[in-house]
This record gives sequence, C-alpha cells and structure tokens, in this order.
Amino acid sequence: MTHSPPPGRPHARIPGPKQPPPPYPHIRAGLWKRCLGGGFALWALAAAVTYATRDTTPLPTLVLLGAFLTPVAFVLWAYERHGRGLGVSAVLGCFLAGGALGLLGASVTRYPLVSPSPWLFLGTGLAEEAVKLGALVFVLRRQPGIRGTRAGLVLGGAVGLGFGALETCGYALHAAVSTDGIDLRTLIETEILRGVLAPVGPGLWTAIAGGVLLSFRRPSGRFRPAGPLIGTYLGVCLLHALWDSTHGLAIWLVARLAGNGLDPRLFAQGYIPRPAQVQEHLFTLFSVGQLMLVGIVGVVWVLSLTRPDAAWRNTP
Repeated sequence: MTHSPPPGRPHARIPGPKQPPPPYPHIRAGLWKRCLGGGFALWALAAAVTYATRDTTPLPTLVLLGAFLTPVAFVLWAYERHGRGLGVSAVLGCFLAGGALGLLGASVTRYPLVSPSPWLFLGTGLAEEAVKLGALVFVLRRQPGIRGTRAGLVLGGAVGLGFGALETCGYALHAAVSTDGIDLRTLIETEILRGVLAPVGPGLWTAIAGGVLLSFRRPSGRFRPAGPLIGTYLGVCLLHALWDSTHGLAIWLVARLAGNGLDPRLFAQGYIPRPAQVQEHLFTLFSVGQLMLVGIVGVVWVLSLTRPDAAWRNTP
C-alpha cells in the first residue's frame, strides 16, 4: 500500500545522473566568410561616407572596422575548424584580454628603444613576443585542461591577432593625423596593407610559440620552459625582427647594388637621397619580397607543427 504525500507538500526530488555541461555556443559553418564580406562592405561604406562628407564622426568606425575585420574573421575560421572544443570564452579571452595585455606590455618594454637600428628591431621582437606569451599564460592560468599543440596554435594566434588589431588602430590613427588635418588616403592605405598581412604577421608568430608552449604544458596546468620552447621563441623573434626591418634592409640592399657603399646611416634614415627610378623599383621588389619570404617561412613552420609526427605534439 502506497501513501500519497501530504497536500501542499512537494514531491521529494530523486537524485538522478549528473547532467552533462551545456554545449558550447553553436556557430554556423562559414560565419567567418559572412563576417569578412559584410565587414568589408561596411568598411568601404564608412570610407566612402567619410571621404565624401569630410566629416570626422565616422572616423572611429572606419578605424575599428579596418583594424578588426581580418583578425576577427581569421579567429572565427580557426575556431570553426580547430577550436570548438576550447570554448568561446577561452578564444575571446585570448583575443581581447591577451591582445590588450600584450600591446600594453610591448609598449612599455620597447619604450627605451628609440633609435632605428638592427638592435632596435631585434629588441622589439624579443620584447613583444615575450609579453604576448606572458599574456597567453595569464589568460589560461586557471584553465589547466587547455593544453596541446592545436590549442596553442588557435589561442596563441588569437592573442597575436588581437594584438595586431589593436596595434593597427594605433598605426591608422597615427597615419591619419597630419599637419593639414586628417589624411584619409594614408589611413585607408595603412589599414588595407596591415589587414592583408595580418594573418602572416603577429598572429602567426604567436600561434607558433603558443603551439609549442601548450604542447609542453603539464596536466596540472603548469607551464614547462623546455628547450624547444626557448628555441621557438628565439626563432619567432628573429622572424619578427626581419619583418619590422623590411624597410631599412630594402634600402640598404638598394644602396649596396647601386654602389653607394655600406653606410649604416642609410638603414637608420630610412630613405635614399635622390633615388633613381630603377632604385625605387628595386626597393619595392626587396621590401615586398622580404615580407613574402618571412610569411612563407611562418606558414611552413605552422604546418610542420600540425603534422601527426611532430616531436612534441602530445608531450605532457
């Protein structure tokens, strides 16, 4: 014989099996394409309106859209293809918080380096890549389960792309300000150039270093400064320095081929007095060629980390 519970008294809740955690937010496949296409249309519209009206009100919209368009689309692509298991919060945290911390730290560490020279670019690379890795460690300090090469590639790339997006904002604003007012043409050129190069610049270098960093992370969550990590860090710093010194090296090479000697002041000055037309063409060839070479080396490096037989892929 069964007894009914007293009137007005709720039924006792029977403990059941533990419910699985809620699924990660669903992002439709191909969202990065729509983001890139729609964002570019909005950016072009903002540029046209600003140019036609000469009104500075849309200027922040133009700067932000141009700076974040490519990095956001690339992070969405990386999340769709390789990072769904990491969760949106980790990716966003690395992109926003990691990028901002990296930029602020880089600004402080490179502040004493003011004279253009090879040592300036090498010191800048060492400082910026160190603070970006530090930002990645800080963001993931309470998430010990995130480890492995793939996670490091995605989240390291997110930190680097967030850093690059914020840095582009600064460069665009600096390019726009002139003695004659707002130089809209220079601003647009700066954003187009940096937007095209964003995936093979800061994001790529931090992705490489982040992939190796998290591949050596212990199950407890502690980060291990292994030998390959130090070598990788120095390697990406060298790529960073070569990338930043493109302008000076191109001028130095043009002067060398023209028989003007190896005057180191040409590297620091950043221009050749009264260049001939052939020298201008050579400068374009050397500067673009060096950027392409550094980008290709970075892409090949990333692909080598994704191979199943990578030496440190599953290292605990």
